[in-house]
Amino acid sequence: MRSKVVSAAEALALIRDGDTLVVGGSGGGVTEATGLIRALRERFLADGHPRDLTVVHTTGVGDREDTGLNLIALEGLVRREIGGHYGMAPEMTQMAIENRIEAYNFPQGVLAQLYREVAGGRPGVITQVGMGTYVDPRLDGGKINERTAEDLVEIVELVGRNWLLYRSFPMHACLLRGTTADEAGNITMEQEPAILDNLAIAEAVRNSGGTVIVQVKRVARNGTLDPRQVRIPGFLV
Repeated sequence: MRSKVVSAAEALALIRDGDTLVVGGSGGGVTEATGLIRALRERFLADGHPRDLTVVHTTGVGDREDTGLNLIALEGLVRREIGGHYGMAPEMTQMAIENRIEAYNFPQGVLAQLYREVAGGRPGVITQVGMGTYVDPRLDGGKINERTAEDLVEIVELVGRNWLLYRSFPMHACLLRGTTADEAGNITMEQEPAILDNLAIAEAVRNSGGTVIVQVKRVARNGTLDPRQVRIPGFLV
């Protein structure tokens, strides 16, 4: 079996212009793939690619200073951001405020469920969450600025009630973090502070035909990991 262990540069070369990139983790370095995010920045600064990414994140990613999404708050690299929390990356937030990128703010729980809907090939999350608030398409539809025009939320009628449908969309790549990987790509997370949405994100990206990229501390030989500790199975990676 060919090893799935590659360098960060080799892995990030698989991200293409215009891709939708899901970034895992939660503020302050919790299960954040800082090495991969930094390498993505370095690749863009070196050769101008990938460009025009849509960046998706459930929670805030970063430390409000020099990690997380602040690292990739670069014009040309990001075209659109869909996030559940913006407070950990003020430079990216400023890009949204200044109309330099398209930006949506959706409920964190909705985004967490949306990965599962994408993975299952379903049309999206149908919920009452957000009805009558800024994410309701009859108001702002979750759009943060004037540049953002496309409607990603719509009203649907089911069983005699109106619901919000947060539509599914393809997710082409993701940056996740684990602890140990074997050569087949099985990932454990024994030293991570939280599991978060890693499995659901990997499933959504894999079932979109995309690329699952995971940063790890160490590599183990095939057959040496306790299968009960595997959080992301290798066939997804």
